[in-house]
Amino acid sequence: MSGLRVVPTWQHGQERLYVCLADGRNVAWYDREAGRVNLLSDDRREDVLDALGPFLTGPVTVGPPPVPTPAELVRLTLHPDDDLAPNRPGEALQIALDRDPSSPHRLRPDPRRRALAAELTVGEALDELEGAGWHALHSLPLPGGDRLHHLVIGPGGLFAVHTLYARKQRVLVADPMVTVGRREPSPLLRRVRSVADRASYALTAEVHPVLALFEPSHVSVATPVREVRVLSDDFAALARTGGVLKPADVEALHAMARDRGTWVRV
Repeated sequence: MSGLRVVPTWQHGQERLYVCLADGRNVAWYDREAGRVNLLSDDRREDVLDALGPFLTGPVTVGPPPVPTPAELVRLTLHPDDDLAPNRPGEALQIALDRDPSSPHRLRPDPRRRALAAELTVGEALDELEGAGWHALHSLPLPGGDRLHHLVIGPGGLFAVHTLYARKQRVLVADPMVTVGRREPSPLLRRVRSVADRASYALTAEVHPVLALFEPSHVSVATPVREVRVLSDDFAALARTGGVLKPADVEALHAMARDRGTWVRV
């Protein structure tokens, strides 16, 4: 008997099978998605493969762990409390509602719940871009109590996405004013540009501002909008922009953006 045992774990939604000695030390792990068995010591190769035998699916590559990239090293050294990547869409709103739920006797719906519905829908659409070489981060806190609703990083560049609830309402965009239904016009595009500028400063890279409208009945743009891209349904259109960044640059910017410390002085 080799004395090795296999311990399954989940990290960032991916399964890994660790092969451990009796004292708990790891000697290898099996990344099923990558089809690779990573050996910390080649001396135990046969024992490791015997232990993993019942779990192996298809051909595998066996060898020492790959050398981590600079972006992976940043992620590995990042404290979990400072890692913003696990943030859900609308994370700040969800926490606020959990701490201070709206009264059931309100005559009007809590506007925070409408804003949350918009951020959830847009955020889930942006998360679907992950398989195409893109990363989406959500609810990034900024000094002064502001936040960046969504940051999208991929081959086509960086986009700061601000969501606006407009379900079944007409929206008029007259730069910098945005009018939803019968509400008073608001200079929202100034805020959208300002948040994108702060993100550009933090990441030392150009970040494009985007206004994402949640289920409007109609959108009118009275004058050409400067810099800001306005989307109302096809949020995946961001992934169809031309290639600007190399994969290594995308990973490096994502590693920087997910670090809470990146945003403390913007």
